[in-house]
Amino acid sequence: MKTLVFDTCFNKSYIVMNIDGKIIANEQIESTDSNYHSAYLIPKIRDILKLNNIKISDLDAIGVNIGPGSFTGIRAGITIARVLAQQTNIKLIGITSLEILSKINETNSETIVILDARKNKLYFAKYSGNIEIIAPKLIDKDDIELYINKESTIITDSVISKFLNEKNILSINYEQKDNRLGLILSEIVSERLLKNEDNYNWAKVKPLYIQKPSITKPKENKNE
Repeated sequence: MKTLVFDTCFNKSYIVMNIDGKIIANEQIESTDSNYHSAYLIPKIRDILKLNNIKISDLDAIGVNIGPGSFTGIRAGITIARVLAQQTNIKLIGITSLEILSKINETNSETIVILDARKNKLYFAKYSGNIEIIAPKLIDKDDIELYINKESTIITDSVISKFLNEKNILSINYEQKDNRLGLILSEIVSERLLKNEDNYNWAKVKPLYIQKPSITKPKENKNE
């Protein structure tokens, strides 16, 4: 089974190729303003395929992070994934960023994933192993203590980790760890394929923004 996954939603971007359970490519790229997703993602994918003498049509599936996360990252990743899957008629599997992060928890406790959504809002989801208890949603930052408990493992980012620390709530800051997020995405995609519960048509994979991107309206021309 050959899979290619990529993730452009986090502070780093990930590209991983897996052939029959063996990782043959594992790229991590710092996401910066000067290192834009659409500029490097396609060339990197092309290089990985060429190096391993594989065509896109040889793949069994493509996996992609559908968000929430960076709006530009989500758009870039899903657009490229959909085009590649449509042109070659191969399976496309979309996984949420919150599910990916939940796999950082290696204990048997429930996992709560909380990410900064700005404007005093948070992205929130809860998992128990492979079971989604609460699907990704938007909550008010001020209501956070209504959603968490001491028995759960909390995965979060740098902004919310600091916010929780001020409330004496322990959490794991994924941005401060090497969490193999690309490898985790690859593992989830492989598990989905083995279950064979869907045809994974490319048209079903859409961005999970949860909230609308901020749009700045152009200033009115007072001289008109």
